[in-house]
Amino acid sequence: MARPVWTGTLSFGLLNIPVSLMAGERRTDISFRMLDSRNNAPVRYERVNAETGDEVPWKDIVKAFEYDKGSYVVLEPEDIKSAAPESHDAIEVEGFVDAGAIGPQYFEKPYVLVPAKKAEKGYVLLREALQGTGKIGIARVVIRTREHLCAVMPQGYALVLLMMRYPQELVDVDEYNIPEGARGDYRITAKEQEFSEQLIETMSTKWEPDQYRDEFRERLHKVIQQRMKADGVVKREEEEPEVGEGATTNVVDFMALLQQSIDRNKRTPARKAASKTAPAKKAPRKTAKKAAKKAAAKGAARSASRKRA
Repeated sequence: MARPVWTGTLSFGLLNIPVSLMAGERRTDISFRMLDSRNNAPVRYERVNAETGDEVPWKDIVKAFEYDKGSYVVLEPEDIKSAAPESHDAIEVEGFVDAGAIGPQYFEKPYVLVPAKKAEKGYVLLREALQGTGKIGIARVVIRTREHLCAVMPQGYALVLLMMRYPQELVDVDEYNIPEGARGDYRITAKEQEFSEQLIETMSTKWEPDQYRDEFRERLHKVIQQRMKADGVVKREEEEPEVGEGATTNVVDFMALLQQSIDRNKRTPARKAASKTAPAKKAPRKTAKKAAKKAAAKGAARSASRKRA
């Protein structure tokens, strides 16, 4: 079984669903190693000082940002950590938008969200709610030290997470020479338009992804098999990640959490501020409960000693 890329919770409002982030794509590229033709020994990639030509050990390597050609500023590990976001264990949904509102250029890499044991109810609840509203969730997730923008959407019985590009990563199409204007500006006749639409209709088909295969890879794989003189496969046992007892969510009162989440989003800033002070009033109740428990324990101990006497 594949190992999760990340484990944590998928949260929206006050609901938290323990999930694992599993790869949603399978890389099929054939990679090659470079060998020395004289003895077929692998050729290694060395870390070499550009000036001296000497190999540089890992302990002497630092990270730097080249702010100008040949000019660098060295960053310490603490500098990078200080810029990293704090939350590493939650996919925090910040809002929901119409599924068709986001252009395809924003989507990058797919993952599959797999619920932890006993977390199925919250998982199905979110899936059905997204399908019923036609919305997708826009969220953020931290993997290692990088914060990613992502979208959570239903696909069949599954919830998938698509990594997204930030707007700053996209090139504005206006930077290119794109033909603007109506078809008349380019002498396109009504007949040409009609025939083009008819051609599209005759070529229209049902989307069946299994019909499309990487034929180059398949042919290259056959060539490799013909070249192979020996084969051998080493498999490693993989363990399923354990889920803590605190991750159980099927017993959660979802109606209460959903109502609280809705009420929280409707509150005014003044009422939100007042709600933040509410937990402080609950503290005496907890201490009173603890005192009652201690008193009950003492009473039980006394009665036990009397019986023994």
